[in-house]
Amino acid sequence: MNVKDLCPCGLGEPYSDCCGPLHSGERQAATAEQLMRSRYSAFAVGDADYLLRTWHPKTRPAELDLDPEQRWLRLEILSRSGGGPFDTEGTVDFLARYRHDGRTHVLSEHSRFTRTAKTWLYVDGDVKS
Repeated sequence: MNVKDLCPCGLGEPYSDCCGPLHSGERQAATAEQLMRSRYSAFAVGDADYLLRTWHPKTRPAELDLDPEQRWLRLEILSRSGGGPFDTEGTVDFLARYRHDGRTHVLSEHSRFTRTAKTWLYVDGDVKS
């Protein structure tokens, strides 16, 4: 991805000013929603290392193989609860559209996040059908 390209997270900022610094470790997510957006962007750019780094150790898989044929198209945040800079827990409900096998799919999830030692981590999520 060109650093001048718009960030996949949907905020309309260049990747280099938005999720890029989170992916490279220059900054950390300040809120659960920011972590959610940066994780979506990591899926979009194929950054499995970032996804594993931001996954809570109690629920993190040993490895993560991303499907290179999957193209993430758009993220829509539906709601959020907690997850602010002074909270220790938060949730984010979202829709993520992606293309795979010539068809467009929608992933709907209620994601849970926790903040420990000033770092937001993805805990788990309930996928809705």
